[in-house]
Amino acid sequence: MGKKDLNYLFKQLNIEPKNREIYIQALTHSSYAHEHNLGSHAHNERLEFLGDAVLELVISEALFKRFPLLPEGKLTRFRAGMVCEDSLFKIANSLELGKYLRLGKGEAASGGRQRPSLLADAFEAMLGAMYLDQGFYVVQETVTGIFAPLFEDMAKGSMRHDYKTLMQEYTQASLATTPEYRIVAEQGPDHSKVFVAQLLLNREVYGEGSGRSKKEAEQEAARVAYQQLRAEK
Repeated sequence: MGKKDLNYLFKQLNIEPKNREIYIQALTHSSYAHEHNLGSHAHNERLEFLGDAVLELVISEALFKRFPLLPEGKLTRFRAGMVCEDSLFKIANSLELGKYLRLGKGEAASGGRQRPSLLADAFEAMLGAMYLDQGFYVVQETVTGIFAPLFEDMAKGSMRHDYKTLMQEYTQASLATTPEYRIVAEQGPDHSKVFVAQLLLNREVYGEGSGRSKKEAEQEAARVAYQQLRAEK
């Protein structure tokens, strides 16, 4: 990862970093940290955790102000659609984050630079780094600018379905219950895991799905269950 490359990324994000190292950490996958014996705190998972929370706050406030008449349920659905893995993957792709990532050799060889879950996580980690380095208002300005096309898609009704939200709304209205999720399997090495999730209603399994992240696996389980329930109706 060259200095020139990072400068171009910072230009795309319209920021002047105070601490470059925290952005390098945001772009460091656990497979790289493990392969180079950098320690358990040298990769981007903690920054991803922080970035996820900051992103939800920024999007929540933007939706709250843009749509003053919408009820909480619809605001929740809109937010879920905007911060879902598919949306974050598209944004990460537009920033070409894949080429900046520090990956272990195995992860890189298996297509990690194009993997949706990995790129979505890296984008959230970058937001976490930006929050620590630049403060909330810079993140807010950056996010609202980057997400402008998604706000337009949302207004046109062309956002990708968030099946977890759809399932929660459907089961509460039709079955007077809420779905539960459990991860039933984790396959593969730490740097290339596949998770298997199940969706349960009243302790009965209604759907199962797999993915490269827990979120992705739960979304797939929700999609299977939702489509099955709607078909049986």
